[in-house]
Amino acid sequence: MAFITNILAKHVFRIEEKLLYLSVPNLYTQFRERHTINPKPRLRNPTWLTKKNRVVHNEFITSDNQEFLKEVVQDQFKIEAETSLKKEHITNIEWTPNLKRTGVIARKIGIYPIWLKNGEKVLTTLLQVLDNHVIKYYTPEEYNPPRKRIEKIYNKKGVILLGAGSTDPSTFTKEYCGIFRDTGVLPKKHLARFFVSPEGILPPGTPIGVLHYQVGNYVDVRGKTIDKGFQGVMKRHGFKGMPRSHGVTKTHRRGGNIGGGGEKARVWPGTRMPGHMGNEYRVNRGLKILRINTKFNVLWVTGQAIPGETNSIVTIYDSLLPLRKPKKALPFPTLIDPQNADFPEDIFDEDVHCFDSPSIEYIES
Repeated sequence: MAFITNILAKHVFRIEEKLLYLSVPNLYTQFRERHTINPKPRLRNPTWLTKKNRVVHNEFITSDNQEFLKEVVQDQFKIEAETSLKKEHITNIEWTPNLKRTGVIARKIGIYPIWLKNGEKVLTTLLQVLDNHVIKYYTPEEYNPPRKRIEKIYNKKGVILLGAGSTDPSTFTKEYCGIFRDTGVLPKKHLARFFVSPEGILPPGTPIGVLHYQVGNYVDVRGKTIDKGFQGVMKRHGFKGMPRSHGVTKTHRRGGNIGGGGEKARVWPGTRMPGHMGNEYRVNRGLKILRINTKFNVLWVTGQAIPGETNSIVTIYDSLLPLRKPKKALPFPTLIDPQNADFPEDIFDEDVHCFDSPSIEYIES
C-alpha cells in the first residue's frame, strides 16, 4: 500500500511541475516580446478597418465653375495670409552649434554628375524642396509623444509640424482639413515633425525654402527604402553563396549553417536569414551640398545611395556628425523673406567647376 502511494505521489508531483511550467512563460519568449529585432512596418491595414470610399462627380461642373470654386477655396483658407505674415513674430538669433534648426520636406528627383575643379567626377542626387509651411509648433511641455522615453531628458526640444504639397481640400476629410484652418495655407499632402531648440520657434504659415541651407554644408537625408519583398541571404545580407562546382548540390544561394546546435539548441535573435527586405526608414548622413538652384528649389547633394526610389518623399536635416558641422553661421531659425533678397539662380560650391566660366585662360605676354 505504501509503495502504491509513493508512485501516485511522484505522478502528482510531475503533473504539478508540468502545469507550473505551462503557467509561467519562457524567459526567451518574454525577451522576444519585449525586444523585437528590426521591426517591420505594417504593410496592410487590419481586417476590421473599412476603407472610406469617396465619390466625386465633376461631369456637371463647367470649367468656369471650377475656377470659381478654386477662388472660393483660396478665400476660405486665406491664401493671402502667407504674404501678410508678420515677420516681427520671428526672432532672429545668432546661430551657434548648440542650436538645432528645423528641416525641410523634399522630393528625390534623380541622379546627376558634377565635375570639380580638379577634374574629378562626383555623382550627386537632386532633391527638390517642396512648398514647405509651418503648420504648428509644440513647446517641450506640450509635446506628448505616443511612445515615452524612459531615460531623463536634460536638453528638451520643441517640435515643429511641417507640411508640404498643397492640394485640393475636397480630397481630404473634414477633420484633416481642420489642422490647416488656422495656418492660412491649403491642406498639405505630406506632414513631418522636426525637433528644434526652444529658441527656434516659427509661427504657423511661415514658408521655408531651399535657401534654408547653404552650399558647402553637410546634411542628413531620411527616407523609406525601396520595398524588395521576400529576398534571400545573398541579396538581403550580401552573402557570397556556396561554390558552383561539381559536388555542390542545391546549396548555391543558401545561407548554410546558422549555428543553432550545441547546448543552446535554438536560433539566436538577429541571425541573418531570408526575409522581408526594404520598406524601412533609413538615414544617409554627412552629404555635402554642392549646388543650389533657387528657381526650381533644387539641392545637389553628394552620393547616390539616398534611400527611396525616384519621386519619393524624403526629409532633410542639418548633419549630426561632429566633423560635419557648418563652418559659417546659418540663418536661424530660417531665412526670412528670401524673395526680396538678390540671389543668383545657381549657387555653386567653391570646389565645383562652373561650365559658364572658362577652364583655361591664355595671358598674352
